[in-house]
Amino acid sequence: MSVTTRNQTEPPGARAEVGTGIEAVDLVKSYAPPAARGRGRNAPPPVPALRGVSFAAPQGTILGLLGPNGAGKTTAVKILTTLSTPDSGTALVAGIDVAKNPTAVRRVIGYVPQKPSFDPNLTGRENLILQARIYGANRADAGRDADAILARFGLSEAAGRITRKWSGGMQRKLDVAMALIHSPKVLFLDEPTTGLDPEARSELWTAIADLTRAGDLTVLLTTHYLEEADRLADHLVIVDRGTVVASGSPEQLKDGLAGDTIHAGVASPDLVESARAALLGVDGIDEVTVDGTDLYARAASASRVLAGVVAAFEAAGVPLATVTAARPSLEQVYLHHAGRSYRSAQEDRREEESA
Repeated sequence: MSVTTRNQTEPPGARAEVGTGIEAVDLVKSYAPPAARGRGRNAPPPVPALRGVSFAAPQGTILGLLGPNGAGKTTAVKILTTLSTPDSGTALVAGIDVAKNPTAVRRVIGYVPQKPSFDPNLTGRENLILQARIYGANRADAGRDADAILARFGLSEAAGRITRKWSGGMQRKLDVAMALIHSPKVLFLDEPTTGLDPEARSELWTAIADLTRAGDLTVLLTTHYLEEADRLADHLVIVDRGTVVASGSPEQLKDGLAGDTIHAGVASPDLVESARAALLGVDGIDEVTVDGTDLYARAASASRVLAGVVAAFEAAGVPLATVTAARPSLEQVYLHHAGRSYRSAQEDRREEESA
């Protein structure tokens, strides 16, 4: 990390280390559940959203916050974008302390929330001009900047159309364009592709990847799509239940799981313990993890143990519903560090929300 003497024009709260675009240290945040309102001493305890989360993103990179819904990703973004305050811990954006100088932070960031932020009754160009004027640009500069960013996102032909008539993918590109109109140093994208079809999602992925190649913009991307995190992020922070369970580049995280993953599925929960014992009895198999009726095991070489796995299940009288082998993926990384599959984490969250 490079260190320089702070410029006299920097806002108060900025620090000398300019090589880090985003830094969070031991962020803790809890929320009072809705049922607690008006109940005084009988109120249920606060619900923790962040339990000491720390991460950092070098300037000019894409940091991916990956985790199921409710893992704490959006809470972390709200703190970094000054929309919420932590119970404890510190956060810096572009070298500026978000607690000490939130106004300065807001000047140097762009933020794309989960819900659309454009005016559906204005044209694309009108939305961008309005956003530029809010940030202090004069009319001429606002029009020029709007035209330039419309072209950058391939939206020039639709610039004069009312945005409520745009496709979902075009509207999401407009949200990102509006967050960039004032040339921020840090861009926050909070699950930007949720609800988009695969083609629109891929187009937005390309646009996001191009952003950091064009300069020193730092991007923080929250997502619950494993493929999105794998494709876009230079560095990943995987969160589960408000804690960081793993961090590193996608390749580092996958390479950290040496060997191959054996996935064996059985038809009934009653068969799981017998299946687990059968797997552990195969030479070359270790680290068996159970997730429902699915069992995952590590092996130095899948080709050397797969036949033995099938034979062990047959000998134990446990019918296999499925058996596959694959190189490590982010799904296996998550399973290894969180102790449950990513799919199960999503299902657990949906059950909590419906309870």
